[in-house]
Amino acid sequence: MTTELRVLRPAEWAGWYGKLERAFGGVLETDEERDVYKDLTDAAGYERFIGVWDGDECVGTAGAFRFRVSVPGGAFVPAAGVTAVSVAATHRRRGVLTSMMRRQLDDVRAWGEPLAVLTASEPAIYGRFGYAAATRQLKAEIDTTRVTLAMPEGVEGVRLRYADPRAAAERCEAIYVASIGSRPGMLARTVHWDRMPLLDPPAEREGASPLQCVLAERDGEAVGYVRFHIKPEWDASGPKGTVVLRNMDALDPVAYAALWRFLCSIDLTSTVEVHNRPVDDAWQYLASDIRRCALRQRDSLHVRLVDVGAALEARTYQTPVDVVFEVEDAFCPWNSGRWRLSGNSKGASCTRTEDAADLALSVRELGAAYLGGVSLSALAGG
Repeated sequence: MTTELRVLRPAEWAGWYGKLERAFGGVLETDEERDVYKDLTDAAGYERFIGVWDGDECVGTAGAFRFRVSVPGGAFVPAAGVTAVSVAATHRRRGVLTSMMRRQLDDVRAWGEPLAVLTASEPAIYGRFGYAAATRQLKAEIDTTRVTLAMPEGVEGVRLRYADPRAAAERCEAIYVASIGSRPGMLARTVHWDRMPLLDPPAEREGASPLQCVLAERDGEAVGYVRFHIKPEWDASGPKGTVVLRNMDALDPVAYAALWRFLCSIDLTSTVEVHNRPVDDAWQYLASDIRRCALRQRDSLHVRLVDVGAALEARTYQTPVDVVFEVEDAFCPWNSGRWRLSGNSKGASCTRTEDAADLALSVRELGAAYLGGVSLSALAGG
């Protein structure tokens, strides 16, 4: 098989994207979804999107958006947001994916971005290229017929009102932007990304309502929002609908609690279905009976250190650290070798050294621990 790997040309975008859709099951997206993704591609630059061609046929796709990721200490680090990775089913096990990952990580290094990040449809695929799950997401099904939420003082001073999701989009995005530094692993979005949370294709609702939005306001200022769907359901006993949470952000704990109380008390519903929330999401500590919330976890953001020194210098360390470690990185050998990391809550340095190593680890283990959600001691015991 003779193939060509190269940068995507603007005139090829529609065909390239069609091959991506086929690789993910062949269900065509709506015109709006395609338009948003096309605008995101245009804004990022076509040099960040590649494909593999077998003659005139595109058989592999991959891309990397521009992001900044929040890291411990509150800084934001430039990162390549890996996206649109696919290989045609006819061309599996022929090195297509490996060739794209090789080219992409070389490019990310040349762009000066110390990190690459992704969310994985199949997480086992990316470990061999140095990615590791660095954050986890929480799922839950809250039985609101049995679970109540304790409310902080001041919650009655928060006004809640329905708003059209698109009309309120600018206010919601401002709240998101104000909150992204509150925990590591959040993405500072670039142009057009505020349109993504508004996508609402009917085929993906599974019988639920169109997207709804409620704003939380105090003294006329928006201090929180929630977007959600309602999935009606009835049985012989009466209504037992489900509230499906899409996304929520708030500027303070009182507004946050008011929004959760609203979700858990919507008429004709008995369950709140939660996806992709932080594992330490505070509603859990307001709940009267966490056993009735069917908590589950899964991997979320996968991190790949493309430049070990720059990545570790970009964050801070709550406990002072001075350690020499030896990194093994077969796929990006420029990271391999010994590094001395010295730092505290004010800053850090990470430079090459010939000193004896205090520990040895792979770049995957560094990636898993990078955002602070996984400890190296836990990884050593695994």
